[in-house]
Amino acid sequence: MTDLTALYTWTCSRCNDLTRGFKVTCIIVDVQNCLQAFVGVDHNLNAIIVAIRGTQENSVQNWIKDMIWKQVDLNYPNMPNAKVHTGFYSSYNNTLLRPVITNAVRKAKKLHGDCDIIVTGHSMGGAIASFCALDLAINFGSDKVHLMTFGQPRVGNAAFASYFAKFVPKTIRITHEHDIVPHLPPYFFFLPQLTYRHFPREVWEHTVNGKTVFQVCDGSGEDPNCSRSVFVLFWSASDHLTYMGVKIEADDWSTCRIVLGQSVEQLRMNLASNIVTTGRSVDVVIADDSVQVD
Repeated sequence: MTDLTALYTWTCSRCNDLTRGFKVTCIIVDVQNCLQAFVGVDHNLNAIIVAIRGTQENSVQNWIKDMIWKQVDLNYPNMPNAKVHTGFYSSYNNTLLRPVITNAVRKAKKLHGDCDIIVTGHSMGGAIASFCALDLAINFGSDKVHLMTFGQPRVGNAAFASYFAKFVPKTIRITHEHDIVPHLPPYFFFLPQLTYRHFPREVWEHTVNGKTVFQVCDGSGEDPNCSRSVFVLFWSASDHLTYMGVKIEADDWSTCRIVLGQSVEQLRMNLASNIVTTGRSVDVVIADDSVQVD
């Protein structure tokens, strides 16, 4: 959303129509790294929700092309032989997201009790959400953390996928029809130690005889009968932008405009004038180029 005030007050059309009973407790905007997330509480689910926004590049096609060619493995701390996508890993662990999300979750648990934590994200946001869920599971316990991503790319090698399945067992990766992004970075069965590999469990949304089916895949993370059954020539960028009947794309696809210029300045003015804060308790954390995050 380009209107951060609408996000802050949860008054956007998609917010009220689909998420009744949910209350935002923290909004995070990292201008320097073009990242955005929010944390909130859903009393109907008795859960804390962490949502991380996906890519804001000018086109999905350009972002996909960049991701394919990056050299992106990294030794993950305390997990021997695990290697991960450096960009996705850094986007969570080396930015504003990790410290602020952790603090917001801890604060929400203190106020609302020992409820579950649900982490979610689409596309790049799903990849970052994976590292967030892993971090929260280590900090708060695996039995409390759930992960549900949509159109998520692969984020690590087979060793990492194995560790992830152990630490975050309550995981669902939704894939849609011919969506190209879950096929990236590429999986090469003949390079088992080096290739990227999905962690389980995939649920493949696709059409069978004109009806939408949600196929629960096997526990391998790379079920050949699910989205991997789609031949490369039929991979689609357009299928990446709709999940479960909801259009996922942003209202403005200009690079990072969602967290720049008038959007942030207007929110700051509204906060200063107390227009949007009456009767609400929401933390808003905005970091621009002058803020350094350890």
